Amino acid sequence: MFRTTRAAIFTALCIALLGNLDLAAAQDRRVPTSPAELRLSYAPIVQRVQPAVVNVYAAKVVQNRNPLLDDPIFRRFFGVPGQQPEQMQRSLGSGVIVDASGLVVTNVHVIEGADQVKVSLSDKREFEADIVLKDSRSDLAVLRIKDAKEKFPTLDFTNSDELMVGDVVLAIGNPFGVGQTVTHGIISALARTQVGITDYQFFIQTDAAINPGNSGGALVDMNGRLAGINTAIYSRSGGSQGIGFAIPVNMVRVVVASAKSGGKAVKRPWLGARLQAVTPDIAESLGLRSPTGALVASVVPNGPAAKAGLKSSDLIVAIDGQTVDDANAFDYRFATRPLGGTAQIEVQRGGKPVKLTVALETAPDAGRNEIVITARSPFQGAKFSTITPAVADELHLDADTEGVVVTEIGDDSAAASVGFQKGDVILAVNNQKINRTGDLEKAAGERQRFWRITLVRGGQQINVTLGG
Repeated sequence: MFRTTRAAIFTALCIALLGNLDLAAAQDRRVPTSPAELRLSYAPIVQRVQPAVVNVYAAKVVQNRNPLLDDPIFRRFFGVPGQQPEQMQRSLGSGVIVDASGLVVTNVHVIEGADQVKVSLSDKREFEADIVLKDSRSDLAVLRIKDAKEKFPTLDFTNSDELMVGDVVLAIGNPFGVGQTVTHGIISALARTQVGITDYQFFIQTDAAINPGNSGGALVDMNGRLAGINTAIYSRSGGSQGIGFAIPVNMVRVVVASAKSGGKAVKRPWLGARLQAVTPDIAESLGLRSPTGALVASVVPNGPAAKAGLKSSDLIVAIDGQTVDDANAFDYRFATRPLGGTAQIEVQRGGKPVKLTVALETAPDAGRNEIVITARSPFQGAKFSTITPAVADELHLDADTEGVVVTEIGDDSAAASVGFQKGDVILAVNNQKINRTGDLEKAAGERQRFWRITLVRGGQQINVTLGG
């Protein structure tokens, strides 16, 4: 009798427990009983972040040049008008206030060549802005709001190395010029290195809708902190297709710090070595399971890498404990390290791990001597520099390259019209060897009927002859 009663009690308890579980499940799926239960929203984040995101308007004046004016017969019979018609070209983008004094970060391509830059706040007020710094290598520019008499709202920076795929993010900007717009999505991928937008290819990929006009705008995390600067989209139609790219905020931090210190250019650590990608064939020859890491192709004598003991054929696999998947990943991680300290680099050498300590110092830049050629010649309107280790690093030239290199070139310049490109290395002009910019300036100033020029482009030597 006792056993039967105990069994009955146990059965009753099980039925009651299962009933409670069913009740709990039913309660999880109940109909909301108040509007408050439906108000899960990103609005608090947006309200906090939106005032620090601005619209950026850039304008430049261009002349509408009639191509007939380049015809000497036309010029002879019809003369040359004294004033060419001008046209105002405008571009539109976004920006982020990163300092209460009025420092704004945007993309270089938003304000490139601009004669006038304005920023518009979320409350519709407009201010003129000066360009403080442009860093073409990262596609980041810093503006300063003119005549600022107030403290502006800013965004704090997160640590972009702590972001994870799947994190929810918001993108804020001014797509298509319709006004400030917020979209949301997730981080789709990290460390995208095959995008081909800037020198430092290490992008955050997101499916938050990014469209033309979003460039320079904010990508923020769920704490309302800046995670990246939206900079590009992948699109066949020109509109968002769910693949957008942002520059990680750790790179933004470096550029902003340079602007705050009064620098006109961003100073970064110099390794003093040339790296190359690890192909499947190279990986097989090294006994690697997969093509990963950055292979050292050459080392500059007496540079930081050489002093640390780095050697050709070393395979860099990590820096300061962070894995290096390829050469682009190393370039980004090394470039975001603070100057003055050291970095710990892990390499594989002959199949064995080796740890090296590399000093974080800038590349030597004495003797750059940049000039713009103004004399009537094929070089007119281009900027040239004597090649220093710093110039070679900036333009991805071999460290032992000698001569003079094109660093900038105007769209309407004589140099552009004859086909010169940024990165062209001038070796000789009319059989005169060009070692420094002074040599080129002297050669360009001489009246010539023909110009015989020897240059190097993409590692190939080219000989050209141009009429004077």
